[in-house]
Amino acid sequence: MTCTIVVGGFFGDEGKGKIVAHIAHRDRPSIISRGGVGPNAGHTVTVGEKAYGVRMVPSGFVYKDARLMIGTGVLVDPRVFIQEVDLVGVKGRIFVDQRCAVIDEDHIRRDKGSEYLAKKIGSTGTGCGPANADRVLRVARLAKEVPELAEFLIDVPREINNALDAGQSVMLEGSQGFGISLYFGTYPYVTSKDTSASQVAADNGVGPTRIDEVMVVYKAYPTRVGEGPFSTEMTSERSQTLGIEEFGTVTHRPRRIGVWDGEMAKYSMMVNGGTQAAITGIDRVDKECFGATGYQQLTRKAKSFIESAELDIGAPITLISTGPDVSHIIDLRDEM
Repeated sequence: MTCTIVVGGFFGDEGKGKIVAHIAHRDRPSIISRGGVGPNAGHTVTVGEKAYGVRMVPSGFVYKDARLMIGTGVLVDPRVFIQEVDLVGVKGRIFVDQRCAVIDEDHIRRDKGSEYLAKKIGSTGTGCGPANADRVLRVARLAKEVPELAEFLIDVPREINNALDAGQSVMLEGSQGFGISLYFGTYPYVTSKDTSASQVAADNGVGPTRIDEVMVVYKAYPTRVGEGPFSTEMTSERSQTLGIEEFGTVTHRPRRIGVWDGEMAKYSMMVNGGTQAAITGIDRVDKECFGATGYQQLTRKAKSFIESAELDIGAPITLISTGPDVSHIIDLRDEM
């Protein structure tokens, strides 16, 4: 059995939610636990006609046999969390580490009211930066101090490590992307902590020797929300010609669209210690690939793109997303 981490290789919005949902259904982990910053990152999971946008609940919630957890290093907004728990119907199988720092109304006011964060950096205004600052200053409230969270509290590292000791599979899902990591991203246009696989493991109290697989997710056409460098960004006219228009899950701001960045893809794979990669949006490289579930169904154009991207990344591309639905995917992991 394995412990797998899923993280984003570009600027976020790579389609990690879809990849997590697919892996969960295929690998059947006993626990799916969230790492990353907090409710400033949204994940979209589409099942049939229904699209779910979640900011706190792990994207793997669609796999109903897994227990869901929020790792120790993740910020929790109790209002967002409880609303999502009710929305997606996961009460009774979702838990929050008692040591998670809590986002208060004051954090949100400070975030939205900061000229630097709101205007220059392009913060989501969800209070994550100020809350992380308070945690560093040792003045943040913790989840165990919030009565509304009492029924959800648990020791996440203990639960995960006990599951691994028992030979069960665990999946740790990251949020956002490598390009906005506090340490490795386009500083200062970054989020308020690291977003790499190492951080996701630490957020959940899982030591590096217990990680078996790191799946780094890339988008065929990378996107970025908000300010900051984007070396391969295309003009809005070109993206419209290609028929690509997207909006952020949390902010609903238009996403800036770019072309494949092989150099960044390679560097993020190196720092994340990736063992394999996923590519999403291959149907935008060639519309004829939409909904394909087998590699042989891909066009020559799409295969050439994947082969070139694999050389850039330096690791095998084992998952290829061909559309928004969870079923629109090619899984090559059994062929490794």
